[in-house]
Amino acid sequence: MLIFNAQSVVGKQLLQGELPSDKTLFTDTLRMAWPTMLESFLTALISLADTIMVGALGSYAIAAVGLTAQPRFLCLTIFFSISTAVSALTARRTGAGNRDEANRTLIQALAITFILALCIGSAAYVCADPILRFAGSQTDTHSHSIIYFRIIIASLVLQAFTLVVNAAQRGAGNTKIAMKTNLVSNAINIIFNFLLIEGRFGFPALGVRGAAIASVLGFAAAFILSTASVLKPDGYLFLFYRNNKLRFDTRILAGLYKVGSGALLEQIFLRVGFFLYAIVVANLGTAAFAAHQIGMIVISISFAVGDGLSLAGITLVGQSLGKKRPDLAKIYGVFCQRMGLVCSLTIALVYSTFGRNIYSLFSSDTIILNYGSIIMKIVAFIVIFQVGQVIGFGCLRGAGDTRYTAVVSLISVAIIRPFSGWLFVYPFNWGLTGAWLGLLLDQFVRFTLTWVRFKKGKWQTIEI
Repeated sequence: MLIFNAQSVVGKQLLQGELPSDKTLFTDTLRMAWPTMLESFLTALISLADTIMVGALGSYAIAAVGLTAQPRFLCLTIFFSISTAVSALTARRTGAGNRDEANRTLIQALAITFILALCIGSAAYVCADPILRFAGSQTDTHSHSIIYFRIIIASLVLQAFTLVVNAAQRGAGNTKIAMKTNLVSNAINIIFNFLLIEGRFGFPALGVRGAAIASVLGFAAAFILSTASVLKPDGYLFLFYRNNKLRFDTRILAGLYKVGSGALLEQIFLRVGFFLYAIVVANLGTAAFAAHQIGMIVISISFAVGDGLSLAGITLVGQSLGKKRPDLAKIYGVFCQRMGLVCSLTIALVYSTFGRNIYSLFSSDTIILNYGSIIMKIVAFIVIFQVGQVIGFGCLRGAGDTRYTAVVSLISVAIIRPFSGWLFVYPFNWGLTGAWLGLLLDQFVRFTLTWVRFKKGKWQTIEI
């Protein structure tokens, strides 16, 4: 417990009120963090199981499904930004005791989300062929990628709606709701993967198409559960709270824009950087891309730990600032980061020790296993910086400091990651190893820039 000492965190900063005991602060952080950590971690494990199931069809299937990831996330970009804004604003209003405005923020955000999701989903469905060609699909993966992508993108409204509702619930401190929603959704995904990919218990063997249908069924379950969570009159967030009607409030829209615009830029830079980086790797060939995709699935487990603590950071920092307690916001932010450090060191040890064994769960192909042995050694270093920067980003987002996180994403993800990846892969001729060294450089830069910003404390004075 020595690393969870509140007084050492606050330092010379003047206290704005009574400081709870270290045990209370640690317990509060853990209580908020564990549902989001468990949710993200189990979601990543289920995604890992999903890839193993798809991998039974061959490396072409892993590559085909992997190629759709960045285009899909690119379509979700604006909804990630809306959910960030909703979470930060809901946390502030909850901290300030303004339940009415928290509910009006949610309903207005959902109206915007519904309209945008219909437009973006329709456009992506029609343009699936050129989108996936640009993403780097090969002859043996292109048709399968189109099938998978179109089925997934047809449910964009369900995915976007769930994202925003769950973000609002987390901001209000209801992290268990989002956890239950995602766990049920992912469980349904896995069950129908088992039934539909290779055909079991009388279900047809649909291959890649079956994997996509299973995902959509999971998204539908998540949509139903998240919607049900805001239809309970006794819930903090209730769509019909005080006869809540859809009347756009310029002040609420201004708050959504202030936080959401920065988050949107950040997401655009992230997705563009990820997309360009994926193209660099895709051009190495199907086997290399399959090995890379497995590595990205594995690293998502460590990201899940950071993401869970990041979401907790958004809520704790936002609510503390809503209570006019920047000192508590800093303490909670540091506690989340230190929890992340303990977790990342543990995961790094596992990755460095059992890297090849982990890869063998996905494939018996010697080429892929050889790639995996190298990748996992690099991942062991990536994890430490990755978890730290993800949590730091969450704390800054919770304070509304999304313009800065956007700038960091531009520098690190949109420029450094794809450029260094290309440089190391082709001019330096380091192949797939070079691509992962580029990813390591990106994570290190993001960690450094985020740590410096958090340390200076300017984020504690932002009004939203």
